[in-house]
Parts: sequence; structure tokens; C-alpha cells
Amino acid sequence: MGFFSKLFGGSKPDAKKEIEPVEYNGFLIYPDPISEGGQFRIAGTITKEVDGEIQSHRFIRSDVVSSQGDACELMITKSKMFIDQSSGKIF
Repeated sequence: MGFFSKLFGGSKPDAKKEIEPVEYNGFLIYPDPISEGGQFRIAGTITKEVDGEIQSHRFIRSDVVSSQGDACELMITKSKMFIDQSSGKIF
């Protein structure tokens, strides 16, 4: 970004896009990869309504991949494994 763009507000931050959740065994999985140096870290949020209250768990993995789509797919796969391995008791 150039000096004049910074000075006169030539660029605006990107609006946060709406993330479509994936439902799995009563949980909602929201993939939200983190861009890092041309790659994408596997990340997202797992939520579930418990006793009328939305509980959430931020899920960030050390894995990085080259495409955002692959990061989303892996987030969903790894989240499902996490839910299954914890017998659904992640909160």
C-alpha cells in the first residue's frame, strides 16, 4: 500500500465474509482458515446449543496447506474426528 493510499484512506479492510456452517451430530462447524504467508492454517469454530445457550470452541491446528478450500475441507474433517473422539463432550 502506497503512502498516499495510507494518508487518504485509499484502501478499506475487506468485509468479513459470511461463513456457512456444516452440521454434524448436533454441532455446527464453521471453517475459517487463517492466511499465513501465502498458505492457510486450518482453523474454525465448533458450536452447539447446550441448555439453551450457544457454546463455542475455537479450533486452530498447526497444519498449513496451500489452498483456502483445502483448509476448509480439512477443518471439517478434523472437527468431525475431534467431536467423535471426545464423544461430543467438548464443552
